[in-house]
Amino acid sequence: MDRWAGRVALVTGASTGIGASVARRLVAEGMRVVGAARSVDKVQALADELKGQPGSLLPIECDLTKDDQVLAMFARIKRELGGVDVCINNAGKAVLSSLTEGTPEQWRQMLDLNVVALCLCTREALASMKERGVDDGHIIHINSISGHRVTVLHGLGFYCGTKHMVTALTEALQQELRQTDTNIRISAISPGLVKTEFVVNAGLSEEAAGHIYQQLPTLQVDDVTETLIHVLSAPPNVQVQDVLMRHTQYK
Repeated sequence: MDRWAGRVALVTGASTGIGASVARRLVAEGMRVVGAARSVDKVQALADELKGQPGSLLPIECDLTKDDQVLAMFARIKRELGGVDVCINNAGKAVLSSLTEGTPEQWRQMLDLNVVALCLCTREALASMKERGVDDGHIIHINSISGHRVTVLHGLGFYCGTKHMVTALTEALQQELRQTDTNIRISAISPGLVKTEFVVNAGLSEEAAGHIYQQLPTLQVDDVTETLIHVLSAPPNVQVQDVLMRHTQYK
């Protein structure tokens, strides 16, 4: 990770869960991290906590489903930090919404954040890299095991569809990058169930979420972060395309 010290990393969805864990670790590794989230107060609290670390954390309030806010965020990053060297598309959501009874509004919430915002952040990060002649940048999508198989849990069919799109988009971008003279890399990390606020945010009660975490083997957020560090610190000639992560007791 030494070669990333002083470089700029954008982490979306940095207020809680995997995003907060990744931001904390990258700051410890000496990177200048931009933490994007709607709940910017939580990112600010994390930034205050990390003062004195080798790197730094700049909180930016951004609703990633609003194109103008995403573009304004990248303009601010350019103005204050120069540009983005690493883009970690972590923000995502599930809404419990069946394919037989769900609403277009629920589906669009997932599509806009899990797919469209991911593509827009990727596009802008690549433009930033190319504008500055950065040839060793890295795009990392936090995908899901649900991007490789469809869960049996009721109401997550459309969510799985969005994550299957992320799997396809990772491969598509890899092909596009290889058609150009660049060493910029694209990777995805696809964990199984991780203990975060994700299940509650999807619409389950705290009690129901607690029951799921008691019954099913779960990964911890730092498990995903450690895998991300492995991907990011791979030799420049090595591209880790996709990592599927499961708890060892997964059945």
